[in-house]
Amino acid sequence: MSEAAIPTAARSAPITLVGPIAWVRTNLFSGWFSGLFSLVLLFLIVKWTLGFIEWGVINAVWSVPNNQTQACRDLKGTGACWAVITEKHRFILFGTYPYEEQWRAFLSILVFIGLFIVSAMRRFWRKELGLIWIGALTTIGVLMWGGVLGLNYVPQERWGGLVITLILATFGLAFAFPLSILVALGRRSKLPAIKALCVIYVELIRGVPLISLLFMASVMFPLFLPEGMNIDKLLRAQIAIILFAGAYLAEVVRGGLQSLPRGQYEAADALGLSYWKKTGFIILPQALRLVIPPLVNTFIGFFKDTSLVLIIGIFDLLTAGKTAIIEPAWQGFGIEVYLTVGFIYFCFCFAMSRYSQNLEAELNQHRVR
Repeated sequence: MSEAAIPTAARSAPITLVGPIAWVRTNLFSGWFSGLFSLVLLFLIVKWTLGFIEWGVINAVWSVPNNQTQACRDLKGTGACWAVITEKHRFILFGTYPYEEQWRAFLSILVFIGLFIVSAMRRFWRKELGLIWIGALTTIGVLMWGGVLGLNYVPQERWGGLVITLILATFGLAFAFPLSILVALGRRSKLPAIKALCVIYVELIRGVPLISLLFMASVMFPLFLPEGMNIDKLLRAQIAIILFAGAYLAEVVRGGLQSLPRGQYEAADALGLSYWKKTGFIILPQALRLVIPPLVNTFIGFFKDTSLVLIIGIFDLLTAGKTAIIEPAWQGFGIEVYLTVGFIYFCFCFAMSRYSQNLEAELNQHRVR
């Protein structure tokens, strides 16, 4: 056998070309300025991390007896007082919901999280998913209101904390998303009346801040109701959030519709499909796939904007955190509370961000060459 026919063993690429070492060399030390900047940044990260560990873990106070916060005050800022979270975590999560009934609010939070997880799995993207939503939201309503199955009735004025944030965000985006699709299609309609109404709605809602809509929903809207008729302020706030989110999401969806090549519309027309079949089976799936990042970015923004309901006296997660440190014994420990509330917001927002990235990559696999 000639030397040319002798097979050679496969060799791995040098570590300077692939792998972690290659990534560090390419991205962090590609030049003298890049290397210097990376070293300075690494030094600051290590310094701040060690300082936070010393403040938040080593020197921290985790509990105090009977609201005796002198141990926390003796630290004089050298350590965190996580005892405020130990003492006030129920109020932050559940607001003024009756103490002995807070297990119901906790179960409602778990149902919300389970509903989000199930909705994120593509194998559940069937008609049955609608029944799952109806069942989950009904369960949450029964748990929060009570009055049936032996549960004590709890009025909405006692709701607060994380449950309110999840209710406003979930219902707001669940109703705003289909509304945005209809409005986006209406703005592209050939019927002048429908197009004008959609344009007026979008421009009017996007032209004012959410705070003004919440204020009008709380103060002005009841003035136009018949005498003796009253709508709960939580429902009024929910309607304002739905209308506001729907206008912004409509522009995102309209951008996806406009980004599709004209050939997609012409191909659908050539197949003889009706308007709704063409839109539902060909146009919308492609348009929504293109705008997943801005859609999720809008979702994340509105999830955090639910904290603005403070202006109409609704105790959402952030408002409950602010109220928890009004008590004189716990004044001065706001950093710990805000870090905890911020961590809760981060968990939900980061989960949405990561899910959108994975979903976008999965739906665009056919474009990978």
